[in-house]
Amino acid sequence: MTTPMMQQYRSIKEKAPDAILFFRLGDFYEMFGEDAEVAAPILQIALTGRDAGEGRRIPMCGVPYHAVDNYLSKLVNSGHKVAICEQVEDAKESKGIVKRDIIRIVSPGTLTESASERSNRYLASVYYAEHWGLAFLDLSTGEFTIFQTTDQDVLLTEVARINPAEVLLPPDLTKKPKLWAGYYCTVRDRQTFKDQTMRDHFEGQRELFQEFPIAAQAAAGLWNYILETLPGVDPTHIVEIKTYRSERWMFLDQWTRRNLELTESLRGAGKKGTLLSVLDLTQTAFGGRLLKHWIDKPLLRQDEIEGRLNSVEELVSDSFLRKDLQKLLSEVYDLERLMGKVSYGTANAKDLLSLTQTLALLPEIRTLFDSSSAESLKVRLPDLDGFEPFVTKLQSALNSNPPLSLKEGNIIKTGYSQEVDELRLISAGGKEWLAQLENSERERTGIRSLKIGYNKVFGYYIEITHANAHLIPSDYQRKQTLSNAERFITPELKEYELKIIGAEEKLKDLEYELILALREEVRRNTKRIIRAAQVLAEIDVFVSLAEAAVRNHYVRPQLKKDGQIIIIEGRHPVVEEMLEQGAFVPNDTHMSGSQHLALITGPNMAGKSTYMRQVALIVLMAHMGSFVPANKASIALVDRIFTRVGASDDLAAGQSTFMVEMQEVAHILNYASKNSLIILDEIGRGTATYDGLSIAWAVAEHLVQDPQFNPKTLFATHYHELTQLQDEFPGLFNLHVGVKERGEDIVFLHKILPGRADRSYGIQVARLAGLPHDLIQRAKTLLLKLESSEPAHTLAKPSEVITQFTLFDVPQTHPLLQEIETLPLDDMTARQALQYLFDLRERILSKETM
Repeated sequence: MTTPMMQQYRSIKEKAPDAILFFRLGDFYEMFGEDAEVAAPILQIALTGRDAGEGRRIPMCGVPYHAVDNYLSKLVNSGHKVAICEQVEDAKESKGIVKRDIIRIVSPGTLTESASERSNRYLASVYYAEHWGLAFLDLSTGEFTIFQTTDQDVLLTEVARINPAEVLLPPDLTKKPKLWAGYYCTVRDRQTFKDQTMRDHFEGQRELFQEFPIAAQAAAGLWNYILETLPGVDPTHIVEIKTYRSERWMFLDQWTRRNLELTESLRGAGKKGTLLSVLDLTQTAFGGRLLKHWIDKPLLRQDEIEGRLNSVEELVSDSFLRKDLQKLLSEVYDLERLMGKVSYGTANAKDLLSLTQTLALLPEIRTLFDSSSAESLKVRLPDLDGFEPFVTKLQSALNSNPPLSLKEGNIIKTGYSQEVDELRLISAGGKEWLAQLENSERERTGIRSLKIGYNKVFGYYIEITHANAHLIPSDYQRKQTLSNAERFITPELKEYELKIIGAEEKLKDLEYELILALREEVRRNTKRIIRAAQVLAEIDVFVSLAEAAVRNHYVRPQLKKDGQIIIIEGRHPVVEEMLEQGAFVPNDTHMSGSQHLALITGPNMAGKSTYMRQVALIVLMAHMGSFVPANKASIALVDRIFTRVGASDDLAAGQSTFMVEMQEVAHILNYASKNSLIILDEIGRGTATYDGLSIAWAVAEHLVQDPQFNPKTLFATHYHELTQLQDEFPGLFNLHVGVKERGEDIVFLHKILPGRADRSYGIQVARLAGLPHDLIQRAKTLLLKLESSEPAHTLAKPSEVITQFTLFDVPQTHPLLQEIETLPLDDMTARQALQYLFDLRERILSKETM
């Protein structure tokens, strides 16, 4: 017969059959059966067994409850869900087996334990009904956002931007698996996306749901999933649902974010070598997350951008305010995630203490602005007011170094609760009494080694070694026998034991009740604290942008609507930081509505890509409200930034380098407008020369020939033939990268100059790269023959030279072709045709036709 505990385990396991069940037994979470067999190798722990009744054993493994976070992360990141089963009643009050139940189901999107400090971990939900609806939530911070669009590509771009850990989908959307390739997807019943629970919770946002009904359905599906995976939890830290509209925010596709290395480097994960690494001088975790959002979603409205620039400028000009704010912000804890813990009921006394210390800094931060002229920042300060009474209460209640567990005691500060103080005196006084009793018993018995001790099983005892057994008084009652000693109890000691233990237990219970009450009071102030956190995050980002501007000598950009981009001595913010001071060569940029396509030629490694990227980054920085790396910058507002840089296969999708390249170009041409900024680096290099040149030529024409479609474009190419377009299209102008020749050596000047490059210097670059000398010499020979119009198929035989057809000069029909076209085939016999064929072969071999 199955044991009662295993019966309980199986009944709970049935509630979450698709999850690994963490079953709480004492100080461990145990796993049984198939769950244990799956989890043990992932967690690298021993697989053992347990009696399952009727002489059977079941596989078993376990992890300590106090270290569960790390184990949870490993399982979830391996693609598994985990159900947490806890005791839901006090073991002291239970009759029989303790009641247990699932308190939480952890999936990739609901895992909060391994959240990166300065990044978000999103759970996303997608719904479709003529429009696309997207909702995404970071459970650890409470950030909840919805978005709606009619365009599938825009929807997928946003999903790629947030890179969710888990995506919730109705069954019909799973029929398009390519759309969700690479994401962990959970299928949800379509009805869950229509439930009203979420709308009832966010009663004050009904207008938002009416404006974006499909996105609201995506949000409903997400909300119901949260309620199911967190039964009994009221996520109060999710105080509002936000949205963003295309007319306010610039959408950056995944190629642009990748090519410009905004928040993640092309060389691997992490922010080193990115724009974020240069600008992120934030002092707080939530400030770092907000800055990342600003980089990913630049603003479009000039008034909003100017508002941010005003705040940055105020802090640039007031170094004392900036430095003082940095110092105070460095002491601020992550309020958003602390409130998430409060909401889930997992915040301990140290968390509450961190929150208290942060809120206590708000008056000091407020005071810093009193004597400053930072007017645009002052309007945000009222949300930092009114916490003093609340903070004073928390300060008077919490010990300065509380334990992690809420049930260990020593949490509440002396003086906060009279009852706590009284119980603490009894407990402390009892211990003093025990010390006095120990001394008096040693005197009475003459046993100098006598000692009074305590353990949880036997309580208090008097311990006497066997060597002193003959001195034991008659009133001692034997309690426990050890290998080298005996333990005793006396009526007097038993009486004090009950008194002391009773006081200690009551003290721990009372402190637990008081800390829960304090946590609940913090929870009731959630909205105010979240608003304060948002203000601190904004201040932190402005301070960071100002500090970056001062350190790196950035200037405030002028925002214009005249269609011009004028940058004087612009610099690439990331490359500049990687080089020695003063080593970066700045360049100017002049683009207007009448001359809007710059065709850039020059050798590899000379700086074409760096120059184009720096222009894109300067424009993006201006739109996010940052100062820019230049001596002067006048930036026309753009609606999108597009980039087509580099080449790579998409093997998983079965797409070649050239196909990927063409898809990126198609995306740009389909979505760009006359107000866009486009960066094109080497179009057409992934196919045959003439094919590639033809495509590049046609793309360039497409971007300049229609006066209604004249996006500002930087187009780098090695096809020098394209420079001819300047003579045909006034909107196109040539630039080249300066190179200085020293014999066979070349020196890259990294300077962008007017006009076209006369050659690509590819062989010189190959020599610099270290290719063998013989190979370089052979390449020079081949180049001379190619430049003499020799076709590629005769390069192995230098003596055989024919005229090479060119793409742009249509050749005359070959005489032999004319002869064949006029053959009277209908009048020729089979023998005559065969004879002609033999004669033709002889003529070709004797070169009569050449």
